[in-house]
Amino acid sequence: MPWVVREAVRDINRAVARRWHAIDPLLPDPSTLPAGCGEPLVVTGENGRLAGLGVCVHQHIPPQSLNQTWGAADRFTLVPRLAGPDVIAPADLLLAQWRDHLAGIGATRGPDTSASVVWPSLDITGVRALLRHGLQPLTVIAARTRPTSGPPGGPARGAHGVTIRAAGPADEEQVLDLELRLIRYDLHFGGPVWRANTARLVRDEIRASLARPQSWTWLAERAGRMVGLLVAQPPQEAGWIAGMTSLADAAYLQTMFVDQAERGTGIGAALVRQLHTRLDAAGVAVTLLHHSQVNPLSAPFWYRMGYRPLWTSWEARPAAALR
Repeated sequence: MPWVVREAVRDINRAVARRWHAIDPLLPDPSTLPAGCGEPLVVTGENGRLAGLGVCVHQHIPPQSLNQTWGAADRFTLVPRLAGPDVIAPADLLLAQWRDHLAGIGATRGPDTSASVVWPSLDITGVRALLRHGLQPLTVIAARTRPTSGPPGGPARGAHGVTIRAAGPADEEQVLDLELRLIRYDLHFGGPVWRANTARLVRDEIRASLARPQSWTWLAERAGRMVGLLVAQPPQEAGWIAGMTSLADAAYLQTMFVDQAERGTGIGAALVRQLHTRLDAAGVAVTLLHHSQVNPLSAPFWYRMGYRPLWTSWEARPAAALR
């Protein structure tokens, strides 16, 4: 890359960092642009100066990976870098270039494909451009920061008549049942895709997780029946998502599910407080999770529990639906 181009890219990243930090202090500095499936997309302003750039990353998720359950098998993701106080015009131009780029790739024409952009949730200036190009807000990464006042790690309140306990290897079948019920429920909201290998791969992940010396899986039990589940990843396992925030250390709340007949009884809140108690006592700075943007229960619950939106994944599925 020529020196002048490298300097221009650095300038864009510095400007994006200033913009992101002004919008949301939990956003990280922009990372180095990844290698893409083609040449970088470049947007210039009316003065001819670089106004933004982007890279298209293509991921093929194989059937033997559980990750294929969480979306399309072929995923095309635009990683944008846009400077300026109002990015709607350069965003529109960048998305148009990306659409034309994808039109030339045969793999985008299949049904099991997606085109997505992960956008800062509090950055409202590009939303009209995202909508104009056929992208829909599908998934949110939400964040909860450790309280700075009050004693950390206080006692977790329970739910009446319910026991919250750590899960172990003997609970594999109960955990599997609740995990698969959650996936089937989330199918209503357009995120997961049920695959032939889903149940087997979920079981393999559960078995490995429950075999660890310290459990990060909790079950809610009422009268001998398992009615709720929470699974988390401590900071040493959550490095894959830690770069999405400026704070360290970061934990990840992977799974939370409550039996439909038990919702509204306080079980979900009791499970989440169990996790927060451990993380706050350990001094973990931030906890991240994914939730569906269109699930009518998710956002109200998680925001009551102290989470708020950090990133939103905008998606067109199949990828050819991008316009």
